Amino acid sequence: MNAERRERGLVIIPTYNEADNIQRVIRGVFDQALPLDILVVDDASPDGTADLVRELMDGENHLHLETRTAKLGLGSAYIHGMKWALERDYDYIFEMDADLSHDPRYLPDLFWVLKDNDIALGSRYVQGVNVVNWPMSRLILSWLANIYARLVTGLPVHDSTSGFKGFHREVLEQIDLDRVLSDGYAFQIEMVYRAWKLGFQVREVSITFVERRSGISKMSKGVIWEAVWMVWYLRISSFLGRL
Repeated sequence: MNAERRERGLVIIPTYNEADNIQRVIRGVFDQALPLDILVVDDASPDGTADLVRELMDGENHLHLETRTAKLGLGSAYIHGMKWALERDYDYIFEMDADLSHDPRYLPDLFWVLKDNDIALGSRYVQGVNVVNWPMSRLILSWLANIYARLVTGLPVHDSTSGFKGFHREVLEQIDLDRVLSDGYAFQIEMVYRAWKLGFQVREVSITFVERRSGISKMSKGVIWEAVWMVWYLRISSFLGRL
């Protein structure tokens, strides 16, 4: 009789100019002693991020790298990684930033929550406000954006813009990944909304978010405006049965 197959997870880490952080993030994930592989999806970083990943890949079978030809965006990087994961039969697929704002020590919490839930969402706002080193203007913008998304879409989560989460593979199999439109923070809202409308269960796990220690934030006015109109697109598309 064959032994029961061990469940496996994949952590997808998109990168663009994260040379200052990427090796520490990778080591932090592996330090959690979980059955997790890592896939770094690098958008042709000119600072040598991919080369630093390759240094750690020597003799490490659980670290993988996909390089793309240009800066193609956060959402498309995650979609690329999700398709890669499904093709290789991973049971759990995680999203995580490369800038150390997402502490790998929360991965065990997310991993074990996925045993009994469809989506485990690392939430900054489910138990008060747990954000460190953000200016007040940025914090208020994020907090109000999540209230706005919840009011427009009805999505019953406190932190729909969080980029630190895990999915059961069944969730990603049911979502038509080729129809996901958004790319910035709206991507996070869209993925959770599509899953929720399909009947999947979301559980928030409290985390503390720490502003990046080095590098440059990818936030822009375009990213903000995409989130503003995307929530209405999702709500209307769902109402019309075209989601």
